[in-house]
Amino acid sequence: MVRRKSEEIKEDESLLYTAVEGTGVPFERSEEKAAAKAYGLTSGSARSESLAGQVYAQFRRSERKQTTSVRLTQLALLILFFAGWETASRLQWIDGLLFSSPTRVWGLLVEKTADGTLLVHTWTTVWETIIGFVLGTLIGTIIAALIWYSPFLSRVLDPYIVVLNSLPKVALGPLFIVALGPGMLSIIATTLSITVIITILVVYNSFREVDPNLLKVVRIFGGSRSTVFRKVILPASYPTIVSTLKVNVGLSWVGVIVGEFLVSKEGLGYLIIYGFQVFNFTLVIGSVLLIAVVATLMYQAVVYLEGKLTGRNGGSRE
Repeated sequence: MVRRKSEEIKEDESLLYTAVEGTGVPFERSEEKAAAKAYGLTSGSARSESLAGQVYAQFRRSERKQTTSVRLTQLALLILFFAGWETASRLQWIDGLLFSSPTRVWGLLVEKTADGTLLVHTWTTVWETIIGFVLGTLIGTIIAALIWYSPFLSRVLDPYIVVLNSLPKVALGPLFIVALGPGMLSIIATTLSITVIITILVVYNSFREVDPNLLKVVRIFGGSRSTVFRKVILPASYPTIVSTLKVNVGLSWVGVIVGEFLVSKEGLGYLIIYGFQVFNFTLVIGSVLLIAVVATLMYQAVVYLEGKLTGRNGGSRE
């Protein structure tokens, strides 16, 4: 009996190493006991728990190594892109007037930062984006909750939401300018026209896809519709709502830049339009690159927030 038990443990240990090293199956248990149980090892065996901890540590090292390789490859591609761009501009393989060069763009950005103008324009765009992002997510989620709560309201608003979603949002910009005036309000309204509709559709569909058996259990015990929403619908849809934040980051930037194209006298969108008007494509490209950098930072901040809210260490691994 003792020999058979020993053989079973050895076989389980072999399977554990094979599962992690051979097939690459994710092994993401944070506790050694949970790791041992996950692979069928004897829960009371100190040796099994120690083995699980060792394999988990090995997996984490492998994962960190892979992440480092990905980041280095991404950095290498970025450096290669800018090096190729600079070389092509200096050797006149491309028109330097139209496509500029990294050194010229960097010099212009440093100059504009030194005199303070770039900071003013960047802050204006970032502030408008944050407002549109927060309001769009909140308003869209509230409307989705109201639609779920009232089936009658859902049937009434359904065709209008579909029509609004199909409309080209850029076409609504001039209407907002006329109604709200040429300023920040019209820019934020343009942003909301994009983010609110998408949030409503995504969050409402998430509400509807919650397991109906869970709803029945609450109702059997006398729960009202509001109780069902608070205790079942909202918690079950929480990951979707948090994920919607990442979608709305990009959409908010699109809405703000489009609004600044149409009406603003400040902001990165304004700098792009101004650069086109004065044929300063170095300013245009610099503004576009700055938008890309700031938007990426904002997106990563939301990813980090998502990781904290959903209880995942380090956030998303995207």
